Amino acid sequence: MKWMREMLFAVVLLLAWSLPAGVALAADGQFKVLVAAIPNKYHHDYIPVAKPQFEALARQHYFELVWAWNTEAFDGDLSQYAAIVLLNTPATDLNPAQRANFQKYVRGGGGVVAVHKAFAIARGQWDWYDRLIGRSFRTHPYLQTAMVDVVDRNFPATAGLPQRWLWSDEWYEYDPPYSDDLVTLLTVDESSYDPTLIWPGQVAKGMGKPHPVAWYHRFEGARVFVTALGHQAEAYNDPRYLEHLYGGIYWAATGRGIAGDTATPASRPR
Repeated sequence: MKWMREMLFAVVLLLAWSLPAGVALAADGQFKVLVAAIPNKYHHDYIPVAKPQFEALARQHYFELVWAWNTEAFDGDLSQYAAIVLLNTPATDLNPAQRANFQKYVRGGGGVVAVHKAFAIARGQWDWYDRLIGRSFRTHPYLQTAMVDVVDRNFPATAGLPQRWLWSDEWYEYDPPYSDDLVTLLTVDESSYDPTLIWPGQVAKGMGKPHPVAWYHRFEGARVFVTALGHQAEAYNDPRYLEHLYGGIYWAATGRGIAGDTATPASRPR
């Protein structure tokens, strides 16, 4: 019911805003990651589920985790972070000074992980950010179950996933990519769901083959991992999804883990 959703949103906002920006889980680790998880109207109920799971990942894999519940963290020194995770949080939320600071971080060789809502924005809100993501969001049909296929198993975010697996999500559609250097990791099989099933007055047509749902590339010196998966709060309890996310974080933070990759690993401070 609508009133229950609004009440849940208010509770999540209260929980998030009661914590200071830049709350660190630990003061040591192999690298340091900033996770921006700013509540918004349609993406907020995942936070109480994702928070303990991310903290468990940080303990398991020994990295320092810093939470940001608002944009204030982007006022400070971003160079301390090996990677920034935009968890259902688009960088278009940043003010002009924060955007410039984020661009400086990217151009300085940072790592960026963009998850789901992080790039579900209207084209043209920030052209530079669209190019960082690699594609511009167009629309998505109703949340549905579909089959996901691994295209490239050499990348850490796909190394442990089944070759073909069942998943329920919002299957984002995008405009053509901005460059040819995007490496597709996962695709969704459009024959396994109805791409046209959408709200009255809106149109979704699908993308045909291939329909990417996760990819990576290098942009202006940064390592960028993008996954469209992650709308449902329950996803953050799924070991496959958590392994997918950590694989992307690990590569974005270190530049390591791609089979046969001879690129120089990252050398950012912890």
